[in-house]
Amino acid sequence: MAGRGERREPPPPGLLVVDKPAGWTSHDVVGRARRLMGTRKVGHAGTLDPMATGVLVLGVERATKLLGHLALDTKSYLATIRLGLATGTDDAEGEPLGEPVDTGQVGESAVAEGIRALTGDIAQVPSSVSAIKVDGRRAYERARAGEDVALAARPVTVGRFDVLATRTEGPFRDLDVLVDCSSGTYVRALARDLGAGLGVGGHLTALRRTRVGPFTLAQARTIETLAQEEEAAGRASLSLDLDAAVAVAFPRRDADADEAAGLAHGRPLPAGGRAGTVGVFGPDGHVVGLVADDRGAARPVLVLAPA
Repeated sequence: MAGRGERREPPPPGLLVVDKPAGWTSHDVVGRARRLMGTRKVGHAGTLDPMATGVLVLGVERATKLLGHLALDTKSYLATIRLGLATGTDDAEGEPLGEPVDTGQVGESAVAEGIRALTGDIAQVPSSVSAIKVDGRRAYERARAGEDVALAARPVTVGRFDVLATRTEGPFRDLDVLVDCSSGTYVRALARDLGAGLGVGGHLTALRRTRVGPFTLAQARTIETLAQEEEAAGRASLSLDLDAAVAVAFPRRDADADEAAGLAHGRPLPAGGRAGTVGVFGPDGHVVGLVADDRGAARPVLVLAPA
């Protein structure tokens, strides 16, 4: 283990899949990961709200270049929706909009119909406290400054919206739900719109991301576990090294030595005949880069071989 004044060798490149704790911003997690991994070269793919917990994918060293190419366009969440009250932020942290409404007269069939209306390809108005930029400023900054924020509806896909459990809490109805959705879908907006459609208001009280793209909670580790690793070994370990990360996230293509050397210098390969981005591995089993067929050749998308 390196001493306090010693310069540590940089960690190997790869991905760190973190189970983000409640109350932390994604930037908070990156800052802690930089200390635990002993490098400034850490970035995150896709943010999570401070109230949310669950899967947050971080890139370390050269793998930070990989983050923008990962197919993270589908996500899964476990959430709790409280029917009977709308809030200004569509979650439990916002100010109530009006008084609680008794949900005792809202039947299961009405809830099921409301959920069906919010499943499939829908047009969703994002929450006013989203990170979408409005005239150069984040919507949440404008909303928290007291401005009225009007965001345009955008197409999203909700592939699954299932009720797992229902509880009555005074006048409220709490629904534990599972949501599979496209990137850009706001689960808090689903809570808002379900409550509005039922005429009782609704907001989100808990949110946990269980999957983003191919990365799941099974691969995720808590900040506490990572800190214990750092204390014991001087550095937390990766969830996936660079080779494993590319193998998980992209179809694989094996290259011979000449092809690998050419790609490492930015030269295209013969077309592979496969749509989309492909990970190319050299004869030594290590990833060289990402390519995509274009104009009769497999052209470099990203070179990952060390300089």
